[in-house]
Amino acid sequence: MAGGRETPRQRMIGILYLVLLGLIALSIPDNLMDAFKNISDSLSASKKNVQTGIDNTYTAFEKTKMVEQAERAKPIYARAKQATKLADELTNYVESIKTELQDKTGGFDEAINDYKGRENTDVPVHILVDGKKAYDLHKKIDETREKLLALLNDKERNGINLALRADAPAERKGFPNRDWENANFGQGIPMGAAMTALVKVQADTKNAENEVVKKILGEVDQAVVNLDQFSAVAVAPSSYVLVGQPYTAEVFLTASDSKSSPDISVGGSNLPTEAGRGKYSGSTSAEGVHTWIGTIKVKQNDGSIKTYTTQPQTYTVARPSAVVSPDKMNVLYIGVPNPVSVSAPGIAKDKLRLSISSGNISGANGQYTVNVTSPGTATVSVSGELAPGKTSVLGSTLFRVKRIPPPKAQFAGKSGGTISSANIKAQDYVIAKLDGFDFDAKFRVTRFTLLILKPRQDVVRLVANGDELTPAMHQIMNTVTPNTTVVFTDIIGVGPDGVQNALDPIVINAN
Repeated sequence: MAGGRETPRQRMIGILYLVLLGLIALSIPDNLMDAFKNISDSLSASKKNVQTGIDNTYTAFEKTKMVEQAERAKPIYARAKQATKLADELTNYVESIKTELQDKTGGFDEAINDYKGRENTDVPVHILVDGKKAYDLHKKIDETREKLLALLNDKERNGINLALRADAPAERKGFPNRDWENANFGQGIPMGAAMTALVKVQADTKNAENEVVKKILGEVDQAVVNLDQFSAVAVAPSSYVLVGQPYTAEVFLTASDSKSSPDISVGGSNLPTEAGRGKYSGSTSAEGVHTWIGTIKVKQNDGSIKTYTTQPQTYTVARPSAVVSPDKMNVLYIGVPNPVSVSAPGIAKDKLRLSISSGNISGANGQYTVNVTSPGTATVSVSGELAPGKTSVLGSTLFRVKRIPPPKAQFAGKSGGTISSANIKAQDYVIAKLDGFDFDAKFRVTRFTLLILKPRQDVVRLVANGDELTPAMHQIMNTVTPNTTVVFTDIIGVGPDGVQNALDPIVINAN
């Protein structure tokens, strides 16, 4: 997320981008790609507005201080232009990557007003991760940020927090760590999402340029460079929405007095103010939806105090998370508890609710157990409480429901081959064992037939119900000598799903 002096609208765009990036791991529907396009368009529009502000700042400086205080203003103006040059170099480099992505994925589709290859997940990772361009971009972002900060003196750098960053996602217990490059352009990220990430870098670059240029030019006379006190603001009731939900916001023009120091507070605590504006930092130590109201007290000309309050503002706190859904491994097995972990970016885990079309689910706080009873398919649906009393469906996943694969029958620890006659005589049971299965599935043998084949003698055939050799079987087993063939056939094994499985016979040669 970007730092610095972002508007609520810019913060909303950044949050929505992270939400969409988490959702693309589930699928890439057209409406999701359209949402990335809308975010890119919004970022481009914001970038253009910031550029207009920078141009106005330069124009005002040129028409006033460059005329009135030319000797003092010229070196300051030249330093500001260095910041613009640094920003332009990074912006142009990003634009070259965008052009390469567009060219390698089929260009632009006028019919949908978007890139033809917006769903392509191979080209971005090939060019940006495998081709190391994302790592080069990361390096240029860090270098540009440091060079921009180096243009400011100690006083100007104090308190400034440039939006231009390439920070890796926060570490999450139980999940592999990812760097910034793979989080934004790695495996599974579609080209449309990668383009949005690149546009965001350009927008952050332009915001950083704006911050530095105004800091530098403000050295001459902060009162002259005051166009940034007029801002177009978009305020939304909620900073988190889902696909299909209405998104509403109020858009209006605000102005502030940079020389005033109003009393601004939230929850009774005064906020630090700068240029007439207070900065509120909400707590993020607890997950859930948080609401706050700002109070501004302004002294009037007659000495009286007038109080203004903001509309209630809400924000959602959730732990960083990513959801991965393997397309060919979504399987639930009958007869065993199937563990399932669920998370949704922006929603606390205790606010999630799960249901299944066939079977039952138990558990809470992101950790669940699914039990199914019949083969076929089952759909797990997830809903979440976005605000008190407001629940919405977040999505669903189709699982294949299968029976547990049949085990292998074993006698004396083997499913066949050669065993010493002494070892054969010492055994009591025929067992069924399932190797290489991730669940603790126990099988028991309920019936088998024993055949004893000795050279030049009739075959002896005995039947047992259960997994243990009968006394008659033990008696004939004690006569086994080398070159005797022992065969277990008609073996039936029953697993935790209650299904009878006909197992492969065991053929043993005594030596």
